[in-house]
Amino acid sequence: MTAVSVAQPRYAQIKETIRRRIRSGDWPEGFQIPSEHRLLEEFSVSRMTVHRALRDLTDEGLLTRVQGLGTFVAERPPSMEVVELRSIADEIAARGNRHSCSVERLLAISADSGLARRFNLPVGATLFHSVVVHRESDVPVQLEERWVNPAVAPAYLEQDFARQTPGDYLIRLESAPQVEHVIEAVAPTPEIAALLEIPPTEPCLRVTRRTWVNTHGTHNQVVTVAMLVHPGSRYRLGARFQMPPGQDR
Repeated sequence: MTAVSVAQPRYAQIKETIRRRIRSGDWPEGFQIPSEHRLLEEFSVSRMTVHRALRDLTDEGLLTRVQGLGTFVAERPPSMEVVELRSIADEIAARGNRHSCSVERLLAISADSGLARRFNLPVGATLFHSVVVHRESDVPVQLEERWVNPAVAPAYLEQDFARQTPGDYLIRLESAPQVEHVIEAVAPTPEIAALLEIPPTEPCLRVTRRTWVNTHGTHNQVVTVAMLVHPGSRYRLGARFQMPPGQDR
């Protein structure tokens, strides 16, 4: 049983213990922490005391509580954006080619447990879901699958994405967004291979992008999660890095 210091209020000591477990990596991002019942047994305190500690840590952004699932270590955004991806339409135009796209899916869905955690929303919350195939001179070069928070983009389903890409539309709504990119090589699913018109054995490049904004006093509200899949033989990723002042270029 964990001893609780009398030098601090009990809820504050519990908060500090949880912080240490997160900082040490014992409780990594996305980790489901023990239930309130198990914590009150560990610290020999009341449920109210445990509840206050968890509520404070949630308000501070260290934890996220998903209704119906439990409490998790929050997935925190990076402190600054280090990679800038250009609009796919702008990239194609810069090469002197013609961009076109087809909207394969555009609808409202209910968030499953995985999406609920990524958006810090309850399971079953409404999200908007789109699937768009981007083409360069009629050749598919990117499959864009995107989930969007309706609280930030309530008119998302009403847009004509054949005229304006989802990314271009959303960037107009995001005020100083924070961006996370994960880049990896993947094998396409049969559906992705069919939409990109490639053999199922062709390797692909997948960029997973998630953005946050501060909206109406809500810190780190997730706007969108997008998965951008490119055929390896048709696409090359370019990145632009912003170096801090004074460093070698």
